[in-house]
Order: sequence, then C-alpha cells, then structure tokens
Amino acid sequence: MNNNRILIVDDDNIIRNSLQDMLELEGFSCGEADCFREALAELERHNYSIIITDINLPDNNGLELLKSIKKYYPDIVPIVITGYGSIVNAVDAVREGAFEYITKPIDDAKLKACLNRAIEKIAIKRDNAMVKPKNCIIREIVGNDLKMMKIFEMIDSAAPTKATVLITGKSGTGKSLTARAIHQMSDRSNAPFIEVSCGTLSETLLESELFGHSKGAFTGANSDKEGKFLAANGGTIFLDEINSASPALQLKLLRVIQERQFEPVGSNTTQTVDVRILLATNKDLSQMVSDGEFREDLYYRINVINIHLPQLSERISDIPVLADNFLRKMCEYHGKKFAGFTEEAMQTLEQYNWPGNVRELENAIERAVVLGRSNHIVLSDLPDHIYEQRQSSGVSASDSLYKESISLKKALESPEKAIIMAALKKFQWNRNKTAEVLEINRTTLYKKMKYYNLAGN
Repeated sequence: MNNNRILIVDDDNIIRNSLQDMLELEGFSCGEADCFREALAELERHNYSIIITDINLPDNNGLELLKSIKKYYPDIVPIVITGYGSIVNAVDAVREGAFEYITKPIDDAKLKACLNRAIEKIAIKRDNAMVKPKNCIIREIVGNDLKMMKIFEMIDSAAPTKATVLITGKSGTGKSLTARAIHQMSDRSNAPFIEVSCGTLSETLLESELFGHSKGAFTGANSDKEGKFLAANGGTIFLDEINSASPALQLKLLRVIQERQFEPVGSNTTQTVDVRILLATNKDLSQMVSDGEFREDLYYRINVINIHLPQLSERISDIPVLADNFLRKMCEYHGKKFAGFTEEAMQTLEQYNWPGNVRELENAIERAVVLGRSNHIVLSDLPDHIYEQRQSSGVSASDSLYKESISLKKALESPEKAIIMAALKKFQWNRNKTAEVLEINRTTLYKKMKYYNLAGN
C-alpha cells in the first residue's frame, strides 16, 4: 500500500468514483470531497500528501482551495484538473501552487506519470527534512479562522522551547487542548503531561497535590505522598485556573518557576525537578494584580508567552468545520451515522452566540447525534434554547421591544446580523459584492462585521 494518501475534490460523483477506483488499484488510499467546504473539513480530519482538485467547485473557485493549501498545508502537493483547459487557468493555478495541470477527459497514463513525479517530489522533501516537520495545524484543535492560524503559529514556535506559557481565554475555548498540543510538539512529548485544576481544591489540598507531603504533615496524612511537580519530572505540568491560587501558594509557585525547587508540605527536604510549566486562566490577571489579588512578580514571571484563545463568537467562520468535526467524532463514539447538517440547522449554529464556546458546541452536537433520527442533523435535534432562538429570531422583535423596553436599534440587530451573515456566505466573504447587494458602502459593511464579530476567512 502506498503511504501517500490522496484527496479527490470534484462535484461530479462519476469522476470522483472513477478516479478513486483507478488510484486504489495503484495502491493509494483515497478520500473525497464534492466542494470547497468539504475539502477543508476533510483536510482537518486526515493527513494527505496529494490533492487532485477540479478548478470549478460549486461553492468556490478551485484557486481559493489552492491558496488555502499553499498557506496552511504547504507539504501537500496539489494537482489541478478541469474541463476548461485554457492557458489563463493553467497560469493562475500554477501561480497559486499547483504542481501540475491536467485537462478533462483525464488520461490515466498522464495522471499516473504526474503522480509519480509528485511522489518523487514528496520523497525528496522528506529526505531533505533536517528537523521534525512543521505542523501548523494542530490535529486536536480545529479551525481555519485567521485568529486561529496565528495561534497555531505561536504554538509551533513556542513548543520546542523551555519557555513558560500562559494560556488565557474564556471557559470552553480550548485551553487544555492548547497545553496538550504544546507538550505533544515539544521534545518532552514522550515524558509525562500532568494537568492540575487549581480551582477545584482547597489551599491545603492544592499545595499537597502540587508539591506532595510527608507523613504527619496534617490530619489524614498517613504516609508520604509524591506531588504533581515530581510526577511531571522530565515532562510538562499544566496548571489550569492559576488565578485561584492563594497568596501563600503563589509565593511557592514563584520559587519553583524560577528555581525548579520546592519542599513538600511538612518536610525540610528540597526537591529539584526538570519540568516545563504551562498555566491557564479565564480571568484577567493584570486586573487581579491591580486589585492586589495576584502577585505582580509572579504575573510577569508566567506571562513570558501569552496565547489568548478567542471566543467562538469571534471565529464564526470556524463553526461549520468544528460542527462537522464533532459530528464525525460523536458518530464514531455513539455508533451512529449522519450525512451532515441541514442548511437550516447549520445556519442556526452559525447565528447562535455560544456563551459556552467550543465546549458548548461540542455538547450540542453530541445531543443531536444521540437524539437525531433522520440521516441529517435537523433544527429540532439541537438543544431547546438554540432551537427556540431560531424560532423567535426576528419574529419576536416587537414582543421584545414591548416586554423588555429595548431600543429599536437593539431589536433589529439580530435579523440584521443574520442577513449580513447569509450574504457574506453566499458570496464567499467577498465584501465588495456583499456590500453591493446589500446596497451599503464597503466601509459600513466592515464596521457592521466588526460590531457583530463576523471575522470571516
């Protein structure tokens, strides 16, 4: 079996099937997608070495897919196929990163020769790699939004170092996944990764949990206990909710961060560890410093590299990819099958505010998978509060104005946001075309997108 997996992207089912049959006979493993969005989702799900894509896709131009591959998946070798073989298309495709350009009807011999050249290129690139390949897209963290791309780059840069990293963001944004990604991409990946939720333990128990204790140190300490710092020796320790640490514990943490030394509770024996320290908080530590609730010296010591994770409402364009990813995972876990989401269900997911962020979306998808009975996730499969928001959106504006005494401007925001979002999606986030259709100028559109956190691609 050839270990170079190929993704076939074409809206023609016959072409996809014939290509897959031919390539699998040649020993390749294949995946397929019928549009731009599904191709991006498939690239998130699996590792591919080669992509064969039509230049004309139903929801976008194939050149846009080439741009995405060139930017976010530079190790993939793209081959373009089209029934419209013009020199202009060929030049554009090559400019956007296409390895070669083949016209329809596809000649099997030419395609095989092209694939052999692509495989040779991949082999040379692998042989010349002097370091572990850069993995900008972290498998466990899904996202194509520009904010997430910058975070992936920060993770990729910080992971191989020994630097302390502070991960900030609201609950449910993926702080634990980010910490694990940093550990997995570091040279400590084969050593322990120890996670401690500081907010779930009392001060005494937390100190014992982190540093261990000697027998008789306090009531109930019937034997010596090894702490998490010692358990993480040689690896990584992740301290979540660090904002909840008491002043006394903060002082002890400052020492272990600076010197990698500590004493277990009730002991005078100094322990020394080699450990990478990652921390996370959903609070504003700088404000806590100003309020006298967090040590200033500790804050500056842990805030060497700050990775701030955006709320899901700030990366709306990632919702379809995240939803598809969670759907696949939950179907595998619960042993069920769904072809995808209905358009109405997906629009509802994109328009909801998601106060619980990515975790809330994951829970909503799991509920839909467990309770869903058709071959697609439909609107009524979603949690009641999300479904009801859809039912009341726009229609209840007058009721809200009457019952809650809100302004007309506020009452109209929800339908306005939905209209702008629908237009942006229809025109593949082309702001000029969207502004033209909505009969507003581009500056007004940009301001409204910023106001509604419609970041786009």
